[in-house]
Amino acid sequence: MKKLLFLFCFLLCANAFSQILSSSVEKKTIALGEVNHIVVTINNLRNEKVSAAPENELLPFHFEEVKDSIAQTQDVYYRRIEFAVFEEGKFTIPELEFKVGQRVLKTIPYEIDVINTAQKTDQINDIMNNKDVKLDVKDYWELYKWYVLAAIALIALIIAIIIFIKWGRKPKDSPVVATNQTLKELDSLKKKKYVESGNYRSFYVELIDISRKFITKQYRLPADVLLTDDLIDLIKKNNTISQENERVVEDVFLRGDLVKFAKTFPDQQTMEKDFADIREFVKRSSKDLEFENLRKDV
Repeated sequence: MKKLLFLFCFLLCANAFSQILSSSVEKKTIALGEVNHIVVTINNLRNEKVSAAPENELLPFHFEEVKDSIAQTQDVYYRRIEFAVFEEGKFTIPELEFKVGQRVLKTIPYEIDVINTAQKTDQINDIMNNKDVKLDVKDYWELYKWYVLAAIALIALIIAIIIFIKWGRKPKDSPVVATNQTLKELDSLKKKKYVESGNYRSFYVELIDISRKFITKQYRLPADVLLTDDLIDLIKKNNTISQENERVVEDVFLRGDLVKFAKTFPDQQTMEKDFADIREFVKRSSKDLEFENLRKDV
């Protein structure tokens, strides 16, 4: 008798001072999308910390958590989770674990039956009858203005791309640009006053160098790498440069080679004439290209 009384007292004390977990689910059968809830309560905490899955992560995959509320005092832990299921069938809420201090408490599993309450024969009625609304031009503009503006912007972009591809890079390689650039280089050469000082070698070296770069760029001939005789022969066979310009190039380039190797010593008048002839050759070059383009068209 004393043993039974002692055992009863021990169990009573154990229950009185241990944590008690309880849980409940509102409905075991719910409709598709219907909100249900489960409540978990732990009593007799005595300031023990409760650890569990974070908010909105306690229930398994098929249960869409709508709201997860947690409240805790010194003695009570309370958690209410509202959820919905959007698939038909039977789904199980497994044992949910809650750690209180060093002790792990678990809820009992619950089976939830989800049904589709809609029937194929159900009639769906509009709240109110449809009305015919007459739209004017302003209304159509408000409806479709962004589509129209997007189409205009796309067309403008395509046109801009075509213009850039067709003409955007042309000015950089156009005959006029090459001519103007070479004329500026010739003016810079003149300012060095090689002619006045009698520095004929430097004058012809730079004059021919400028002329070679110009022929290479303007006529697409490899004047920058060919020897003078080979270049003159190529010019005559190519027929791109007019005969007048051919004579200028031949005379000045051959004289430049003679000066370079100290086989001739030109006077100031000859140097000024060669400079003027090359300058006029550069100016006339655009006519050579115009004629060449006409010949290709024919």
